[in-house]
Amino acid sequence: MSLRLDFTASDRPEAQVACARLKALYGSAANPDVVVALGGDGFLLQSLHRYLKDQVPIFGMNRGSVGFLLNDFSEERLIERIIKSESTLISPLSMTALCRDGKEHRALAFNEVSLLRQSHQGAKLRILIDGKERMDELICDGALVSTPAGSTAYNLSAHGPIIPLTAKALALTPISAFRPRRWRGAILPHTAKVRIEALEVDKRPISAAADTFEVRNVISVDIAEAEDLKATLLFDAGKGYDERVMAEQFIA
Repeated sequence: MSLRLDFTASDRPEAQVACARLKALYGSAANPDVVVALGGDGFLLQSLHRYLKDQVPIFGMNRGSVGFLLNDFSEERLIERIIKSESTLISPLSMTALCRDGKEHRALAFNEVSLLRQSHQGAKLRILIDGKERMDELICDGALVSTPAGSTAYNLSAHGPIIPLTAKALALTPISAFRPRRWRGAILPHTAKVRIEALEVDKRPISAAADTFEVRNVISVDIAEAEDLKATLLFDAGKGYDERVMAEQFIA
């Protein structure tokens, strides 16, 4: 079996060199069956956004710093590796952010949607789930809603839970919660519709980000799984996403 491959790389020198060598070895197809992304996890996210509309599977190889979602780099037997690889389907989150100027912004996030304070003042947030108020006031540096694929990224750094894809859940995680101080977040069904409203916006301005897309001075953010959209990630056989999640939970 032959595969048509294309290659894309971050601007890191080692990624650019690897990309040129792989194109020389395997060619570069205009309409590829698989795109090989070379870089770190951040560049893989960019590639997922870039190729989502075309529905091309992504096989990432680590030529960056962080590589949880990436396979080990090797120039050898690449087509064989991809043919034997395990596929994982992931859905992004959709974010709709309303800003103080009345403009509405929409974006997708494969990792997380995060809200962050813009000033020295802590954010003051109201949280609603499926239209029901669950927290009338959360004072914090911010909060985020994470997909399972993103649960090992910013969410984990903020002490949120690691979520296997098969759990069909989202993580709602506060960032440096001040009041209520002991609240550590919640695990939500993947069908949950989350609304986070900024309180005292004149005094406590808030920004919102969906992966790399960011807007400032937001009033409210609505977050839900875009279940009609799917991206395919490919992992080396025996090293699929679920195995990586399991191993990550036993790292001391």
